Amino acid sequence: MYSVNVPVPGRVRELAADLYPSLLSFDAVREDHSCLLKRLGDADNVHGLQQRAHRALEGAPAVEAQITGIEYFADPPLGDAPVVYLAVESPGLEAIHADLVDAFGAVPGLEAADYVPHVTLARGGDLEAARQLADREVEPVQWTVNELEFFDGSYRLPVSRVSLPA
Repeated sequence: MYSVNVPVPGRVRELAADLYPSLLSFDAVREDHSCLLKRLGDADNVHGLQQRAHRALEGAPAVEAQITGIEYFADPPLGDAPVVYLAVESPGLEAIHADLVDAFGAVPGLEAADYVPHVTLARGGDLEAARQLADREVEPVQWTVNELEFFDGSYRLPVSRVSLPA
């Protein structure tokens, strides 16, 4: 599956690393961190999909984003529950997501009105452990999103980047 992702700054990765010992009780702990902006799907013509994504992003500005705390999805629409994540507040990212939904359509239950910008930390395991993590306070992390990644989920690698403003 291909997607458009938001790379996160080192301060967000450091925060995730600091939380790592508290995540070990979960079934899967994420070691690479980014914020999924829009799922694009699979493609027979990767270059065409990439060009279409780049066209949809034309005119997109650099935007501000902020980690505001730890939250969790108790019953996510896909995969094991719970999902513990760093909450990302960014009206600008939500606007770019809406533009990409206009161009590619929405994945029901995950995108458009259901889209929640976040950085996944861990999933699967005890709901009470997720609740306890969500009660922890974290220092907010603010940054300017000045690039996005076209991401190949099969290989878990960025294929290209788009600078913002695009």
